[in-house]
Amino acid sequence: MADELKVQISKDKKVRTWKNLDRKILKYDIQPYVFFGGAGLIFLGVVLTLIAGETADSFFASIQNWISNQAGWFFILVMNTVLLFCIILIFSKYSTMRLGGEDSEPEFSRAGWFAMLFSAGMGIGLLFYGVAEPMFHYVANPLSEPGTPESAQKAMELTFLHWGFHPWAIYAMVGLGLAFFGFSKGLPLSIRNIFYPLLGERIYGPIGNLIDILATIATLFGVATSLGLGVQQVNAGLSHLFGIPQNVMIQSLLIAGITAIATWSVVRGLDAGIKVLSQFNMIVAGALMLFVFILGPTLFILNGVLENTGNYLQNLPSLALWNEAFSGEGGWQNAWTIFYWGWWIAWSPFVGMFIARVSYGRTIREYLLGVLIVPVAVTFVWMTVFGNSAIFIEHFGAGGMAIAVQENIPVSLFVFLENFPLEIVTSILAVIVIVTFFVTSSDSGSMVIDIITAGGNPNPPKPQRVFWAISEGVVAAVLLLGGGLVALQTAAIITGLPFAIIIFIMCWSLFKGLKEHWDKHYE
Repeated sequence: MADELKVQISKDKKVRTWKNLDRKILKYDIQPYVFFGGAGLIFLGVVLTLIAGETADSFFASIQNWISNQAGWFFILVMNTVLLFCIILIFSKYSTMRLGGEDSEPEFSRAGWFAMLFSAGMGIGLLFYGVAEPMFHYVANPLSEPGTPESAQKAMELTFLHWGFHPWAIYAMVGLGLAFFGFSKGLPLSIRNIFYPLLGERIYGPIGNLIDILATIATLFGVATSLGLGVQQVNAGLSHLFGIPQNVMIQSLLIAGITAIATWSVVRGLDAGIKVLSQFNMIVAGALMLFVFILGPTLFILNGVLENTGNYLQNLPSLALWNEAFSGEGGWQNAWTIFYWGWWIAWSPFVGMFIARVSYGRTIREYLLGVLIVPVAVTFVWMTVFGNSAIFIEHFGAGGMAIAVQENIPVSLFVFLENFPLEIVTSILAVIVIVTFFVTSSDSGSMVIDIITAGGNPNPPKPQRVFWAISEGVVAAVLLLGGGLVALQTAAIITGLPFAIIIFIMCWSLFKGLKEHWDKHYE
């Protein structure tokens, strides 16, 4: 390539690193503009939030409302464009290309690959919103009368919209770009390299630095949002079980303790740390879901899986493009759909890079079908098990779920578990699942951010991962201090907006790169 690059041979593939950017500072391997630029802007936000003090809450709320009202349509446009782009690629001639070249073979079995795909994508949110979101929509959504069978159907449709094909299409597209340019083109695993077909050598200058800085900030605030939600729920569980107060001070202490565990996992490395915790996490989460399925309204859940999926697929076009244009308000959608779209977009560099790293050797069609179908199917089952069970309790059973959700979202899961045997055991199990989700999100997120700020080096030094793991915990604590759930949602939307613009352009650049590669090697 250009003189700026030199080629190093690793065990499995070529890894290119920048020669003239002087990334060796002290003994660490960093891309200085991205590392210091990203870290500087992140901690500037932290300092301003601390300075704002009590006024931060209203400040975050006003920013969230302004962005949602003015740019909500753009989030919806980007999410639908990416989903359509992925569907087109599945049926295109480019779908037969392998990530890594025609002779490449997958590194993992299909079953192992599917398991890793799911473990990467949603994490803490599945537990935080699994009970709460369907119940919220059941008692209040703009499309039906509250507390009716129709509202139950709409509640699950809207939940499926937020957790279905759209977020996974964003993950799939970003991951495909990283995998294609990383494995097939031999470029580092860095967001800027997806734009090589459009920018050429300019990706190694200020424009490329800006792209990676935005990716760094989006990833950190996206992960911090998840950590903030998770620690609120851990605090709620401990309060429910042992009477520990629910406040920011306790949550900050919990963040410090769980971040320390995440830091240990980072130091242990991918195989000994993240992999072990992820496997444990999936086993415990699966056991909790199976417990609810067997001891809950099993027949109602089985009927719900089919009906919820059918309603979602039937109404997907109108739901996906619905924008509350004629209501003149947009408050409901801003608080739910726009927040989710910003959150998933902010998560996309993190999840996309993880998916890219485990998808070597897959054809593009196999990759896209795997990412779009398997995790979505598992998510739909999870949401139906918890969501339909909560609706059943409210609609046919003892009730109380709607009030619990409206009074305190984090504690609603534990109120839900009161309706099952072995409440103490299952509540403790839920806390363990949330903590392990917290740890795996933190250490995986810090590893991805470190790869980006190290210029695409897939094995950056551990002290840098420790730095980013601690940074994620600090940001999550400050956001909770500066406004709680509103601050977390605002962080996701603020960082998601500029990266949404990048993703919109990324589709064009990726398509151009695939076309050029096809024309050169297949025609």
